Formats: sequence, structure tokens, C-alpha cells
Amino acid sequence: MKIRYDEAPDVQELVKEITSRLNFRHISPSRVACMRSRGSKSRRTIARIYGLSKIWQKVLNMQANYVIEVISERYDRLDQAGKEKVVIHELLHIPFAFGGGFRGHSGWISERKIDRLHQIFRSSDSEMNLMLT
Repeated sequence: MKIRYDEAPDVQELVKEITSRLNFRHISPSRVACMRSRGSKSRRTIARIYGLSKIWQKVLNMQANYVIEVISERYDRLDQAGKEKVVIHELLHIPFAFGGGFRGHSGWISERKIDRLHQIFRSSDSEMNLMLT
């Protein structure tokens, strides 16, 4: 089966919420596209992030942009907390320079960090609900 890509507005909305609530000011959500793929042969991957490298930015006369791809067969089965953690994980790969490159896992991305950020994200959610009532 050929891989099919569709826009993922639900993931895009999650990117906006996460960047806002976690004060990821270095990330411009309007320059992070979110796509859902179907038909991937990968076994363990839930999501991937792609950047527009400097050479492509120069050739296309564009600023840096990123794409988060969620693999439908695995991502869609997750509960909401799992989806939030996956998106937090992918956003952590975007460096503070927002220049098209990536931050690696080593010394920067860990389950502990993702859990801590998710806890902050969720607590801001309950604070937000309190403000609305």
C-alpha cells in the first residue's frame, strides 16, 4: 500500500495549545505544518519531524518551516495524554534558533522531561478551566 498524507488539523491545534501553554516562544506554530500519514511500514515510529534545511530555505527563498507527521496506525490509537506527549516530544526537537535544524535526543529529550512538561501542560489546562468557571 502506498503511503497517503492528509492534513492533521487536530494535531495542528494541539501544537498551538502546547506552544502557548508551555511558553515555547521560539516556535512559530504557523510555520509548523501537521500531517497524518497512512500506510507506513515503520514498526515503532509514532511520529516524525522534518525541517526545511538551510539550502532549501535559500533556494525557495523561504524561512525555516517544520512538518510533524503522525503515523495514523499508531498515533490515532493513543489516548489524549499519549497524543499530547508525542507532540511535546516532537516539538522538543525544534531548536531555539528555529532555523530548520534539529535537537537530538541525547541530553535534551527524555521521558522524564516529556512527563514533566506534560504535567505542566495539563495543570495549565485545569487552571484554564478554573478561570472559565
